Amino acid sequence: MLKRSKLLIHICEELGSLNRNPTFAFCTCVTDDKCDTAKARGDESECENEWERLLKPFDFEQLQRSLNKITPYQLNKLLALPLDVPTSMELFQWAGNQKSYCHSFDVYYTLIDKLGAAKEFKIIDQLLLQMKDEGTVFKESLFIMIMRHYGRAGLPGQATRILLDMWNTFSCEPTFKSYNQALDILLAGNCPKVAPNVFYEMLGKGISPSVFTFSRVIQALCIINEVDTACSLLRDMTKHGCVPNSVIYQILIHALSKSNRVNDALKLLEEMFLMGCVPDVNTFYDIIHGLCRADRIHEAAKLVDRMLLRGFTPDAITYGVLMHALCRAGRVDEARVLLNKVPEQNNVHFNTLMNGYVTNGQFDEAKSILNENMLIKGYQPDVYTYNILIRGLCKKGILSSAHDVVKEMSSKGCQPNTITYTTLIDGFAKAGRLQEAYDLVTEMSAKSLSLNIVGYNSLISALSKHGMIQQALEIFDNMSGKGCKPDIFTFNALILGFCNIDKMDEALGMCRDMFQEGVIANTVTYNTLIHAFLRKGKTQEALKLVNDMLFRGCPLDEITYNGLIKALCNDGAVERALGLFEEMTRKGTKPNHVTCNILINGFCRIGKVQNAFEFLRDVVHRGLTPDIVTYNSLINGLCNNDRIREAQNLFDKLELEGVCPDTITYNTLILSYCKMRMIDDAYTLLARGIAVGFIPNNVTWYILVRNFVRKSYEPVTTLT
Repeated sequence: MLKRSKLLIHICEELGSLNRNPTFAFCTCVTDDKCDTAKARGDESECENEWERLLKPFDFEQLQRSLNKITPYQLNKLLALPLDVPTSMELFQWAGNQKSYCHSFDVYYTLIDKLGAAKEFKIIDQLLLQMKDEGTVFKESLFIMIMRHYGRAGLPGQATRILLDMWNTFSCEPTFKSYNQALDILLAGNCPKVAPNVFYEMLGKGISPSVFTFSRVIQALCIINEVDTACSLLRDMTKHGCVPNSVIYQILIHALSKSNRVNDALKLLEEMFLMGCVPDVNTFYDIIHGLCRADRIHEAAKLVDRMLLRGFTPDAITYGVLMHALCRAGRVDEARVLLNKVPEQNNVHFNTLMNGYVTNGQFDEAKSILNENMLIKGYQPDVYTYNILIRGLCKKGILSSAHDVVKEMSSKGCQPNTITYTTLIDGFAKAGRLQEAYDLVTEMSAKSLSLNIVGYNSLISALSKHGMIQQALEIFDNMSGKGCKPDIFTFNALILGFCNIDKMDEALGMCRDMFQEGVIANTVTYNTLIHAFLRKGKTQEALKLVNDMLFRGCPLDEITYNGLIKALCNDGAVERALGLFEEMTRKGTKPNHVTCNILINGFCRIGKVQNAFEFLRDVVHRGLTPDIVTYNSLINGLCNNDRIREAQNLFDKLELEGVCPDTITYNTLILSYCKMRMIDDAYTLLARGIAVGFIPNNVTWYILVRNFVRKSYEPVTTLT
């Protein structure tokens, strides 16, 4: 609303124009004489004071004495003035009380528009019913205007109610315009799930949708991940006489790319060109981003070239996504070449390259990006740049230099953040330099920086691994007091710490505390506890944890199965272990070399070498290739069963299988030859091994020397 002085000037001008209309009569009163006198004296302020007194809100006795009768046209003009809602309602009610007077549609429209802007929706509902009672003919524009006001007020549900009331209550038939408005409001009001219902109701009433209608409902379907339904609507558009435009194609391509359905997005892009619709840079970006997420980097690069051929200029973000994908795939040098094509290079591009090199362990190359590209071109390193350098130095174990970088960035006006210190603390903690890690925490506090969950976890994990569980618990209590809630990594580190020092009751107690804190145990949690019990030979306690694991919906992984299979094999229950292996494969957990070697070794230990060979054939059929550990178990099993010639034959096949025998292989056969008094064969095997690069170890020499001493002692014993 206008300020009062400006408002009165507007009213004076409006009433002056209405005074020229013969149907609006002002009574001659002393007020007019006073105004004329004031104007003659050149004193207009007195005239304005008279108008202010006349049109003072709620002072309608003066207005009634000044106005004999007002028409709907004149009332509409007055209501269009920036009067407040109470004043407008008083004018409206006063005019309605005139004899032989009836409000027009325009009067209602103007007043309802003002009420909507003031969010007086209850009064609007009353006026709509009054219009119905008076027999006013409703127009669609009125309801569209009301819906807009509901949308601006953040009430999309009320907007759809008005759409329904148009026909049901007020007998005003809506067109596609009303439905378009409702759909637009629902999307703006974050109610995309309701939009399809409104659309199908529209079709049910035989109202033909427009292209805009389709664009709104397709976008709503994409938001709620009903992309297939959205694509089917694209095909239905021609049935309703609508031709898809660029906006609709862009919406669908964005949704398909986001859902990792890049092939479908590419097909739509081709269709878009065939339909004569022109994509924008964002359309290409969506597909390129989707291709990069799917590691289809070559296709993404080809699409960038296609953009250039069609006259589009890829922006810095598009090139950045492609560079990031190349770095993630380890192709950092290619990303570095691509940097030269970026139109507007920025720190993000340089940081992407540096991060790629650091991740690949190429710290020197990362540093060259900083010195030879970034600084030379006038770009100043930011906190992300320094954090990448610090991470690279920590990975190389150059922790003192990493700490020096923190001091350097501070001197150059770039303040380290929590991630900076967390990276350093993690590096020092993993290196076992815990005191220096503590010093960094103190340094953080001095700079008003708080340790985050990653920093706390790094310290707790390092302390737990070094057996300093009491200090780890102190930090655990401290983080809770600082408002940092422990997560699954925190509890797993503490549980591992207790298991490492053989405090299983405390480990189980920490697991219970974890559940009370609302943190759900994962496979790592259970594996830590299960393997701790298995190491102690408590297989039954481990199996109880497995049952609890399954009860809580936590899946067993290959580490869980391998631990259980090994424990059963050590107990001699190889058949049960084999059953667990079959369950493992049946549930979709793929066994690895460790699993197979445990079972083969288990069969060989109980003398069932033939079963071990049958199992080996089975796993080879499943696609697993035996390694030297597998063959060592089989050779050892054959030797223990005095089948040394078969063991030698298996040894001879190793070369054909492309497997290189190791020290254990030679020592196993040499020991068996010596036990069988086949000394010449043992020496022959030793000479053969040395010729191909075998280096005997202490065990090898111990076997040979012991056998030599025993052989020398035997004749003396015989003579005696």
